[in-house]
Amino acid sequence: MENSSTDFDTKCKILSDLWMNYKDDDQFKDFIDYNDIGLPLSFLISQDIVTGTEIAAKYINETWNIFLEMLQVEDLGYSSLNELLGRFDLP
Repeated sequence: MENSSTDFDTKCKILSDLWMNYKDDDQFKDFIDYNDIGLPLSFLISQDIVTGTEIAAKYINETWNIFLEMLQVEDLGYSSLNELLGRFDLP
């Protein structure tokens, strides 16, 4: 998934929303445990707490790609977590 239609800032926002709203959800436990760097980095960048770096972008892009693979969806240029998860029956 090298070609991404979702811009970096939006990836950070979506991953941040996922981390904040689903971190205790059993459906995402393994994903959240595995991405213990990319998800918090996404939150910190999306909240303007830290400035992104090239290394941070690599972690976040890897986390994004793993997330899309887990959901078995292509990057269609998503604008929110709700848009991305809207196609699934999640609480």
